[in-house]
Amino acid sequence: MVQRLTACAMLSLLLLAVPVQAQEAQKDVAKSQTTPKAAATTDPNYLIGPQDVLEIDVWQEAELTKTVPVRPDGKISLPLVNDLQAAGLTPTQLGEELTKRLKKFVTDPQVTVIVAAINSQRVYILGEAGRPGAYPLLPGMTVLQALSSAGGFTIFADLKKIYVLRKEGGKQEKLPFNYKEVIKGKNPEQNIELKAGDQIVVP
Repeated sequence: MVQRLTACAMLSLLLLAVPVQAQEAQKDVAKSQTTPKAAATTDPNYLIGPQDVLEIDVWQEAELTKTVPVRPDGKISLPLVNDLQAAGLTPTQLGEELTKRLKKFVTDPQVTVIVAAINSQRVYILGEAGRPGAYPLLPGMTVLQALSSAGGFTIFADLKKIYVLRKEGGKQEKLPFNYKEVIKGKNPEQNIELKAGDQIVVP
């Protein structure tokens, strides 16, 4: 008799646990769907460029919520709105344009645009850097910050004679950067804010 009561009690507990586990699973799914994706930039003035990757979220419209690349021609493709110019706009401006176009098909659309990956704006680190190559240009990035992304220097690097090559107005400028001085706080004006296309040369 005692064994039967114990078995019944255990069965009841198991039956109660199943719906609780199901509810918890549903909560986890809902949480994962509503968790905001990380943005590559939080700069409201960032201008979208070709090859950037955008997260476009239309609230309660799963079929319109997409991750889309910006094509080389600066446009994106989305259901209902087809091709739309994205390059040259801020995420907010693009969201407003999408909202206007979707109003023909969706009642009171709420659109959020996030830059998930910055591929259009790059700087190039050349020479005796630890990992030379192309790097995404983040808002406000300086020479020192870019070099720190490149894994330091080789043993052959001349840290006093680093320079930045920049094209402006059809002309190329050579801007000196003495790493040893900058890290000691000397001549901080050498640690300039980088622009898209800048080349940092480590001789």
